[in-house]
Amino acid sequence: MTIQALLVEDNNALAETIATYLEMENIGCDYAANGRAGLNLAMKNTYHAILLDINLPKMNGLQVCDALRQQGIEIPILMLTARDSLEDKLAGFDVGTDDYLVKPFQMEELVARIRALAHRRSSQSKKLVCDDLVVDVLSKKATRAGSRLDLTPTGWIILVTLMRNSPNVVSRETLIQAVWDDEAPDTDMLKVHMYRLRQQLDKPFKRPLIQTIPNHGFAIRGEHD
Repeated sequence: MTIQALLVEDNNALAETIATYLEMENIGCDYAANGRAGLNLAMKNTYHAILLDINLPKMNGLQVCDALRQQGIEIPILMLTARDSLEDKLAGFDVGTDDYLVKPFQMEELVARIRALAHRRSSQSKKLVCDDLVVDVLSKKATRAGSRLDLTPTGWIILVTLMRNSPNVVSRETLIQAVWDDEAPDTDMLKVHMYRLRQQLDKPFKRPLIQTIPNHGFAIRGEHD
């Protein structure tokens, strides 16, 4: 697969160097010189990774990252910055960045980080959306077609785990680990909780979102997945 990245960097010389090197490594690269332009591109297009500087005009990198996560955009984000203090790194992680690379850096390391991020979905998104199902991770609220879902704590964990991986399949073992860690019950409680979740999430609506994948697990998939 050809990786597509978005670079948001106001240093034109550095941006040109990075983009040229990435193209040599078979990584496509769109470019924005300010935070607002970068946000617009990230909202309109599909990328495997976003390379985001912190010190940007119009919107800084932290604001861009936070805006993307608030909108449920799950593209992995790599912060590129000269700020190397723990406080600065924590500020980046607080708004939903996935990785951090301090300037100056080696291009080989940048490529390795991009390739690692491109093969996974970010777990930092604060709003998860599939068709008319909206899961707000911060407020711990889930709605479908505008109706609030009254979930149990276990149902919430299962739903978030499925949504973070949607439309991919989540194995029974992964769900059991997410809910019970290393203290899984002897009885098939997962089956009970999946039934309850389906009763709330799918039964009142024409189209079910939860799919059982025989011998593999479960998935939440929208109409076009």
